[in-house]
Amino acid sequence: MIKIATIAGSDASGGAGLEADLKTFEEYGLYGMAAVTVIATMDPANEWAHSVYALPEDVLRFQMETIFKGVGVSACKSGMLGTEYAVEIICEYIKKHKVNNYVLDPVMVCKGANEALNPELNSSIAKKLLPLAKIVTPNLFEAAQLAGMKEVNSLEQMEEAAQIIFDKGAKNVFIKGGAKLPLSYETKKAIDIFYDGESFGYIENDLIDTKWTHGAGCTTAAAIVSGLARGLSPVESVVLATQFINESLRASFPLNKWVGAGNPTDWRKDRAIYSLSGEVFADGHNGFKK
Repeated sequence: MIKIATIAGSDASGGAGLEADLKTFEEYGLYGMAAVTVIATMDPANEWAHSVYALPEDVLRFQMETIFKGVGVSACKSGMLGTEYAVEIICEYIKKHKVNNYVLDPVMVCKGANEALNPELNSSIAKKLLPLAKIVTPNLFEAAQLAGMKEVNSLEQMEEAAQIIFDKGAKNVFIKGGAKLPLSYETKKAIDIFYDGESFGYIENDLIDTKWTHGAGCTTAAAIVSGLARGLSPVESVVLATQFINESLRASFPLNKWVGAGNPTDWRKDRAIYSLSGEVFADGHNGFKK
């Protein structure tokens, strides 16, 4: 069994963070583990306002010790970190345990917010984690933050940001344009960019008409690292991940009036265990005896 880990925040609503990562790992047939960096909560009495609570440094380190030394991993990804010591600990364990398949998802903002959660961490993430990552997966906002640009809102700006991020030490850069690019509304295509330092690749998928996209970035990064764990190349992992998240978003649904999530299990709904009940209970072939 291939073992994989996420080092990320826990989303109490279940749509993003390590909850989304573990669901994705399952869909790729992997054994997933999680080290919790922060816990994100949302307040229904205050228009779903977010609060983020960091776990103590020793608690995070004990989790990392369990996963990396006690079990071992073929690949890992990181998401929302929240603290400087989380950056330091991840850097330490990836180096110490020689994890080659590391994906950095530089989560800097919660869905629905428009300001970086921890601006002071941006330079630390870029300096310490970018050079360790096989693939870094920023969205448009995060790409601008990593590249030191005012904004990234066009293909040309995505290319510029990818080049800057690559020059800072990233081995492969995947910028998630998705539905946020103005061009996407014209073409009805979600457009992402992949850059390996030699050439740009453009990945286009049908633009899914949904506002329920909570956790889409986490799911995409988790799918990418799952592809690496499965032995796919970086570009193969990225292409498959974009198809995976598209299928998930096609089946997206509301959690409440504020937010909704994709459904990473939808592609196999016809083979889900509940749909097999007719076969299980037909002709008494269910292992039950009186």
